[in-house]
Amino acid sequence: MAHTPESQPDYWLYSAAQCRHLDHLAGALPGISEALLMERAGAAAFALLRQRWPQAYRILVLCGTGNNGGDGFVVARLAHEAGLAVKLLQLGDPDRIGGAARAALDALLATGIEVQPFVPGRALEADVLVDALLGTGLERPVEGDWRAALEAMNASAIPCLALDLPSGLHADRGTVLGAAVCADVTLTFIGRKPGLYTGQAADHVGEVQLAGLEVPAAVYEQVTAAARLLTAPPLGPLARPRRRASHKGEHGHVLILGGAPGMPGAVRLAGEVALRAGAGLVSLATHPDHAAWLPMTRPELMSHAVAGPRDLAPLLARADVLAIGPGLGQDAWGQALLAAALETDLPLVVDADALNLLAREPLARGNWILTPHPGEAARLLGTTVTEVEADRYAAVRALAERYGGTVVLKGAGSLVATGKAAVAVCDRGNPGMASGGMGDVLTGLITALRAQGLEETAAAEAGVWLHGAAGDAGAREGERGLLAGDLPALLRAELNRA
Repeated sequence: MAHTPESQPDYWLYSAAQCRHLDHLAGALPGISEALLMERAGAAAFALLRQRWPQAYRILVLCGTGNNGGDGFVVARLAHEAGLAVKLLQLGDPDRIGGAARAALDALLATGIEVQPFVPGRALEADVLVDALLGTGLERPVEGDWRAALEAMNASAIPCLALDLPSGLHADRGTVLGAAVCADVTLTFIGRKPGLYTGQAADHVGEVQLAGLEVPAAVYEQVTAAARLLTAPPLGPLARPRRRASHKGEHGHVLILGGAPGMPGAVRLAGEVALRAGAGLVSLATHPDHAAWLPMTRPELMSHAVAGPRDLAPLLARADVLAIGPGLGQDAWGQALLAAALETDLPLVVDADALNLLAREPLARGNWILTPHPGEAARLLGTTVTEVEADRYAAVRALAERYGGTVVLKGAGSLVATGKAAVAVCDRGNPGMASGGMGDVLTGLITALRAQGLEETAAAEAGVWLHGAAGDAGAREGERGLLAGDLPALLRAELNRA
């Protein structure tokens, strides 16, 4: 299905090739040209620069030889016409500048602005930098003077506005190609790019804004989006107040299986989160070594000693949704319980050691949600973490194709994939969440949402969004020291606010 600006424009992400196609389609319409779109891009960027840094006077624009450089030429001209002190540094062979970018350069030169070459080793001086060096077509590592320019921009500590995407960042994958600009703000044009929202991009894009450049809706109707940005949790019926006469039996019975000897905290944490996320009943199926004392710290949890599959059977009969993995371990106890869980028809949420065990004997099914981090994803795919992180979108699609159901690939810019639907990406969350137990929180949350009636993909997407939003709420007091145990109360607030 193609998507138009009127149908939630900020939700849809377009690959570099798709954006070039959109640009071509728009430029072919009567009254619109490549030059007009470039002028609109430059004007939007200059307006944002003035809004974000109203006191800035010295503007340094670094331009390449393509259309990204052309956008920079427009920004430089408009800044000069506004009375600001403008300096422009050019990289690449000027003879390669053509088309609309050449026209934009000629218009700039007509104002008397001198274009100077970038000189490696020379310090940059300005109030604001404008990155117009490398656009969406970059596919190989940045080298030579180009890399020196990116490193000089980062070393300067001068606020930076990146045009379309930070130079050196892959538009589709979010990976750094040798070096990349660390922007304070990225203004992307026509369509948001998938690479702006996942992986290494988090350290480079800053605040991302979209300028649609007045591209008509008819253009977007001809292109199917590559991915989708989660801008709110898809709570459906859970967004409405509960019936006043409802009771706990109507809100789902969650069963969480895990907690091998020495690892009771994971299953305990996932259980509390499931309660805070609104599940009516939460049972823990855990190792006999600690089953008796787990409810002492959260008496609302029902803890059951499970020595093996026989003890698990009556608990499965009463549950609506089963989560397996938190603290499960990979020894005989964990293996036996995973085998029993996989024999049920219950909806499953599979995490942690259950994923590691699954990687040994892969199978596919429809009614489960897998929530691997990059290390677990690599084991499930029989590859390396480096390869997973090199193209997170491809990795999550491959996981969904191989294992079925819905897959959440955790990390900076968590991804959710189901079948052939557009991958969803979440821009919530922060580095403070890189601590033990955060995955157990997500498991409990997604399981509770599933138990309350959300379908598989909606539960995964809502869980990922709420998890990140709660982490961001906790990080307002500082990222360092944020604990997984801080999130249950924060999740309750986010869920009831959504």
